[in-house]
Formats: sequence, C-alpha cells, structure tokens
Amino acid sequence: MLFQRNKSAFEDNENLDRWLLTYADLITLLLAFFVILYSMSRVDAGKFNNISGALSGVFKGDEELGKKFTEQLSSKLVVNKLLKRGNLIVLKDQVDKISQQFKLGSIINTEIQTRGLVIHLSESAFYDPGKADLKQDAKKILDLLSVQLLKIPNHIRVEGHTDNLPIHTARFPSNWELSTTRATNCLRYFLEKYPFPAARISALGYAEYRPITNNDTAEGRAKNRRVDIIILNIEDSYIEPENLTGEPVNTLPDTTLDGNSDSNTKTAGA
Repeated sequence: MLFQRNKSAFEDNENLDRWLLTYADLITLLLAFFVILYSMSRVDAGKFNNISGALSGVFKGDEELGKKFTEQLSSKLVVNKLLKRGNLIVLKDQVDKISQQFKLGSIINTEIQTRGLVIHLSESAFYDPGKADLKQDAKKILDLLSVQLLKIPNHIRVEGHTDNLPIHTARFPSNWELSTTRATNCLRYFLEKYPFPAARISALGYAEYRPITNNDTAEGRAKNRRVDIIILNIEDSYIEPENLTGEPVNTLPDTTLDGNSDSNTKTAGA
C-alpha cells in the first residue's frame, strides 16, 4: 500500500503540458521562416518606379530624363554577391512588368532555365533580315536592360540564333557568322556605352542549332531568329573559363574592339 501511494504521488506531480513548449518553438520557427521568405520575395517599388521613369524618358525621346533616372537607379543597385535563383525570379518579374507596361511583349520574353534567367529579344526589332547592325529602337531597349544588368555580378552571356534558312553573302557565308556577329554587336554596344566589366560578359553564336520551336512555318522561323541575354546562375557563373595567364584583366569598356581582337567573344561549334 505504501508503494502504491508513492507512485500515485509521483504521477500527480508530473507536468503533462511540456509538449506545449515544443509546439510553441515549432510555431515560432515556422513564423520566422515565412517572414524571411516574404522579405526575400518583395519587389522594391521605389526601384521599379525609377525604372519606369527611365523607360518613359527613353521612349519619349527625353534623353536627359532617361539619363537622370538611370543614374539614380544605378547608384542604388549595389550587389555584393552573385544572385541566386530567387533573386533572378524577382529580376524576371521586373523585366516582365516593364515589358507589359510599354507593350513590348512581342519583342521581349523571359524565362527561368536551369542555367539562369533568359531574356529573349526578337530579331525583327533588332536587325533587318540578313543583317547584323543594331536598329535604333534596339539600342533603346538595350539601354533599358543595361539599367538592370550593370550592377549584377553574375556572368552575362549574349547568344545569337537564326532560323534554318541558309545564307551566303560576302559578309555572312553561313548562319554561324550571322548569329555570332549579331551577338557580338549587342556585346559591343554594352561595352562601348556602359561600364560593364569585360571579364564577365561574353558572346556566342549558335546559328540554327538551338531553336525554341520548329522551323516548319514562317512564325516558327521568326521566333527562332533571336538574341538571348542570359544572366547565368551562381554555378554556371563560377564555371566560366578563367584567365589562366595571371595577367590583369581590363574591366573597363574597350572601345577599340574589332572583329579579330575581341577576346570576350566566342563561337559555339556544332
């Protein structure tokens, strides 16, 4: 009887509500987790308004207004580390909002791929058929994109693509030369007009061998004729070829580039 009374007293004194402490800790951790996710996903409305101002200035022909907003935004876009996939999604949303606001949906399209953010630029707005010289409207669009790209530390790759119709001119013996020259001209424009670090931007030509749809129709061929600007993710940025000479790399725009000495331009083989 004495043993039973002692056991009963022990059971009466046991705290049966200790599970509430563990539950409260779990709820607190979940709350902190979702607060962090929310803060990472928010788009800076102030920066977006500045971008809209720059766009308005450029498309209305007010270069001073566009320059003012561009400089103001560029001074705020200070990034100290490579952008992760979540940051690239936010950047994609900003570019999409600009495209929608100014009805550029037929010119600019974006998508997130495993290698990073891809910005598709339609050939019809950038080049005349069979040529590689940038149109004036194309330069305005590149000006707008440069606002976003200048302070991004990830490697930027410019890719040229054509349809499968052959070309054979004195300047472009094949689609390889045409696609590479188109990509290079975009790269040259960035480097000659803006302070892009030359070591973190490159150009590629894929000819007709990376289509996004079939070439059986005129519409399909039009979609395949494009220039892609890719902001590579962290992993692909790190595996870009290194400077193995040990010599300093010029990080300022090189305005003396020519077709034979552009060390930042590379052509992809078949």
